[in-house]
Amino acid sequence: MIFNIITLFPEFFESPLKTSLIWKAQKKNLIKINIYNLRDFTKDKHKQCDDKPYGGSAGMVMMIEPIYNVIQKIKETQPDTKVIYLSPQGKTFNDKKAEEFSKYNSISLLCGHYEGVDYRIVEYLVDEEISIGDYILTGGEAAALVVLDAVSRYIPHVVQKDESVKTDTFREYLLKYPQYTRPPQFKGMKVPEILLSGNHQKIREWRYKKQIEITKLKRPDLYKKFLKKRCKSESSDTRN
Repeated sequence: MIFNIITLFPEFFESPLKTSLIWKAQKKNLIKINIYNLRDFTKDKHKQCDDKPYGGSAGMVMMIEPIYNVIQKIKETQPDTKVIYLSPQGKTFNDKKAEEFSKYNSISLLCGHYEGVDYRIVEYLVDEEISIGDYILTGGEAAALVVLDAVSRYIPHVVQKDESVKTDTFREYLLKYPQYTRPPQFKGMKVPEILLSGNHQKIREWRYKKQIEITKLKRPDLYKKFLKKRCKSESSDTRN
């Protein structure tokens, strides 16, 4: 899969993309990451990519021309790329959306800055707006890393054990079950006996029960979705 990151600050990505699973995935050719510096696509002699907004307002707005130019450049070799604008006005990014994005051959992540982009970019050049949460960042670069990381996990073999992705937090609207490792006892704090029993069926049952309990306690919003889906599934089974 190809990730294209369109940014005013390419240096932001120098260290993060050379660490952990993302770096290993690139070395294995499971993913390819291209960084496009917007300043290389402007005709302005000072490499300016922003200007004052029409109508007057505080701050600056990213100009349409360099963004149009870079998208056209990408589409010369990746005509089917999905262009994503990282914006606080977008749909909230979640696990389901990450899995959806992982099915594309190419996605292009446009990092906003200042007061945002010329709105014609949203109207005519972007396929989708995505927000990683209800807060404002200094720029879209951090959001692009979040999306890249979450999507990459769904690409086969990026995570060493693909099965771990299927059982992770947010699958089926449930948070992940508690995890423990050695030693079995530490200063009076013990690992639950069931996990030491070797009875894998009982362990699976315990974990599922804990997922439900933790979700109900920590994320009642997700718990309601889980109950709704389970009721719908049970109703369907009854009709069959």
